[in-house]
Amino acid sequence: MLRETLKHEIDTLSESQLARIAVFVDVVKSQAQTCLKAMPFWQSASPADRARDFRIWTAGLPKVGVSLSDEAFNRESIYE
Repeated sequence: MLRETLKHEIDTLSESQLARIAVFVDVVKSQAQTCLKAMPFWQSASPADRARDFRIWTAGLPKVGVSLSDEAFNRESIYE
């Protein structure tokens, strides 16, 4: 309903008023794009996109072998 009301109002505007509306629409569009860019990837991405990004990130980690000793993985060693 709002769309139809706005269409009707736009039809009654003069050319100079339409030009000002066009500028306003451009500003609103650019603000919306800026908000999307400011949103963190994890908030806007689908679960599949987040999973793919995580796999890419882990593939880029250094491959240095085991980072902890076997003793560090032993549950009993944390109580000593």
